[in-house]
Amino acid sequence: MRLSNYRTNNPVFSKYFWESQNSSHKKMSVYGVLIKSILCILVIATLTAYIWKLNENGMPVKWFTLGGMLAAIIISVIISVRQHWAPFLVPIYTIAKGVFLGGFSAYAHKHFPELPYQAIGVTIVTFFVMLILYQTRIIVVTKKLKSVIITATVSIIVVYLMSWILSFFGIKSYIWGTSWFAIIFNCIAAIVASFALLLDFDYIERYKNKAPKFKEWLATWGLLATLIWLYVEVLRLMQKLAIRF
Repeated sequence: MRLSNYRTNNPVFSKYFWESQNSSHKKMSVYGVLIKSILCILVIATLTAYIWKLNENGMPVKWFTLGGMLAAIIISVIISVRQHWAPFLVPIYTIAKGVFLGGFSAYAHKHFPELPYQAIGVTIVTFFVMLILYQTRIIVVTKKLKSVIITATVSIIVVYLMSWILSFFGIKSYIWGTSWFAIIFNCIAAIVASFALLLDFDYIERYKNKAPKFKEWLATWGLLATLIWLYVEVLRLMQKLAIRF
C-alpha cells in the first residue's frame, strides 16, 4: 500500500510528507529519528540557557520570543510545501524554536525561578508515560481517537489565532488571564498536546523502514513541535496557578 494513502494526524504533518517518494534505498528508521530529535533538543536547551543568561544580565527578551515564534511559523509553512528541504530547514526551525523558548522561559524564570525546570520535568515524564501507554497498547491509536485529537487540536489553534487577532484591536481574550476559565483551557490544551504525542509515535512506527531517509527530519519536526507545545502549555498553566495561589 502506498504511504500517500494514509492521512496524517499531527497538525504539523501534512499530505506532502508522504508523497513524491524517491527511489533511495535508505529508509526512515526509529534510531535516525531518535538521534536527530536528541541533537535538536540539545540545541534548543543550549539556546534557552544562553538567552536566560542574557536576561539575567538585563537584556530584554521580548523580541526573542516574538522573533523566534514568527520565524518558526514561516519555516514550518515552507517545510510543508517543500518537504525535500527538511534536512536544511528543520535545523533552522530548531534554532528559531530555541530562541522562542529562550525568551518565553526567561520571563518565567525571572519571575518564577523554579517553574521552567518543573515544566521541563513534567514534559519529560509525560513523554515517557505516553510512550509506555502506546507501546503497551494500553491506549490504541484508533481512527476515532485520531479524529478526536485532530479536532481538539485544530479547535485550540483556532482559539489561539482568534485571540491573537483580537489583541490587535485591544480586545483581551480570557484565555490569557488567570481566571478559572483560562486555567481549565490550559489544562485541556496540555492534555490534547500530550495525546498528540501518540499520533507522532503511531506515524513513526507506521512509516519506519518504508519512508525515504530524509523524512526522519519531518518526523523529528513533528515530535519537536508537539513537545514544545506541551512544554509551553504546562509552563503557562504553572504560571497561572502560581499567580492565583
